[in-house]
Amino acid sequence: MTTHPIPGSDNAQPDGARCIGACDPDEQIEVVMMLRRHDEAGFRQLMNQIDAGEAGAAPVSREDFGKRFGASDADIQRAKAFAQEHGLTVVRADPAARSVVLSGTIAQFGTAFGVKLARYEHHAIGDYRGRSGPVNVPSDMKDMVTAVLGLDSRPQARPHFRFRPPFRPAVAQNLSYTPLDLARIYNFPAGDGTGQCVGIIELGGGYSQSDLSTYFTQLGVGTPEVISVGVDQAGNAPTGNPNSADGEVTLDVEIVGAIVPGARIAVYFSPNTDAGFVDAVSRAIHDDVNKPSVVSISWGSPESNWTAQSQGAFNDVLQSAAVLGVTVCVASGDGGSSDGATDGQDHVDFPASSPYVLACGGTHLTASTSASAQGIGQEVVWNDGDQGGAGGGGISATYALPVWQQGLSVTRTDGVEGGGKTALSQRGVPDVAGDASPETGYQVFIGGTETVVGGTSAVAPLWAALIARVNAAAAQPAGFINPKLYRAASIGNDLTMGNNGSFEASAGWDACTGLGSPDGVKVAAALK
Repeated sequence: MTTHPIPGSDNAQPDGARCIGACDPDEQIEVVMMLRRHDEAGFRQLMNQIDAGEAGAAPVSREDFGKRFGASDADIQRAKAFAQEHGLTVVRADPAARSVVLSGTIAQFGTAFGVKLARYEHHAIGDYRGRSGPVNVPSDMKDMVTAVLGLDSRPQARPHFRFRPPFRPAVAQNLSYTPLDLARIYNFPAGDGTGQCVGIIELGGGYSQSDLSTYFTQLGVGTPEVISVGVDQAGNAPTGNPNSADGEVTLDVEIVGAIVPGARIAVYFSPNTDAGFVDAVSRAIHDDVNKPSVVSISWGSPESNWTAQSQGAFNDVLQSAAVLGVTVCVASGDGGSSDGATDGQDHVDFPASSPYVLACGGTHLTASTSASAQGIGQEVVWNDGDQGGAGGGGISATYALPVWQQGLSVTRTDGVEGGGKTALSQRGVPDVAGDASPETGYQVFIGGTETVVGGTSAVAPLWAALIARVNAAAAQPAGFINPKLYRAASIGNDLTMGNNGSFEASAGWDACTGLGSPDGVKVAAALK
């Protein structure tokens, strides 16, 4: 049978990886096959209207989306027939999400997709299942299948949270804040998010109900409804170690729950692989039971860590979120302008670099002792040095300049090649910012201990909670908000001091803090 490689599916192992042997051919795994969209032309036309911020580009309901832009019945049936031909089991077929989850053995998948899978070890990643070369599909499926994810089990992303060093109980001081403090300082509109659902994406760890109950009781807010949604055999699995992914999960839930205790919080747990990450976001935006109007993501990795097919499949899901009217807030990373990469080059984090998310950068916030300026004394770019972290931001190597960022400039620091102000030529990151420095961090309760945490991981749920308040007050979702925010005269506090390595803050948008930190009332006005 003639086969064709899926464009962008070429894969290579990271530097330093070593093959340690063959996979067990009888090992059972799950793989996600992504299919093309029905009526691609109609979808593109609608996306162009949404990108331009046209008033008539109303969100499509989840029910109508599946009918208009899901996978066709013929494609779903062909995928099922392909599975049967290779002895694979169809675990789930979701036409609206255009995904088919297949289960089978290593040997079966190797034959089905023409790939060789092996075990690898890496000093920073650990042991994982990897592949090299492209993924192949039969000739009659080459236009139908857009991605095959999950053959590789390498961890795809990392959480973007940081404890105030060293990890210790919080002490009374004015340089740490509860989420309610920050909602006041940033002038969030009143409300508790009643009627809304906030989706939170997690790639490991879990939350303890006792931690949540203690925290919300101490804050004096009602304990919100928090439910866990398992994706691809994952679930709420707290380890009891606050330095693990538990720290990320608990941080996200406590920030959202404190600010919008009337909202339902749906936490989508999935494996930390490209398949798991993409599937979790897809499941969240297409969830017709919980129906989140806003999704918070605090995980990511440099664009260079992604295969073209994985990144393309993820970005496609994020475009679907925009059409569905779901706002997606994503942490921009804690590694400054390098995004933690060690090649000496600038990088931005993905999925924050997608043009279809609100990328959330970091600041260092000192509250004012006066009642002026919404309680802000001084706010600068978060940059605590190599050990303390810095807000991610820069210029995408993957995505073109969005319509709503045209005409902007980026300012490089002195001593950086091409230093000074130049026109922004590609997608710029971040879009907005908020308090992220662990030195001015968030008071939370994790693993039975009060502590202070920072990182852009905290900024994504902060903005998600703000949008949930706005949605509740308006009784409708704000949807894809970037065009409206960039058109607004002001969304809050324009930061002009500091840098994140290669980029400096400047008046207006910059590649450290985007449009700045929020004045919630101004944000709400911009989104009307």
